[in-house]
Amino acid sequence: MTAEEYYKQGNAYRKQGLWHEAINCYIQAARLDPDSPAVEAKRMLDDIMAYRCKDMYNP
Repeated sequence: MTAEEYYKQGNAYRKQGLWHEAINCYIQAARLDPDSPAVEAKRMLDDIMAYRCKDMYNP
């Protein structure tokens, strides 16, 4: 898959609430293209998860 395809798949997962799968797709997209919008999308999801799931990120 291309970086753009991983990014679009990540967006589809995010819309379904499948956060972990979305993050994995964004990571793959960023590996293929460091300038991909997936980099920012992953950062935003990380921020959301850190806010919503404090125990997961701060045991």
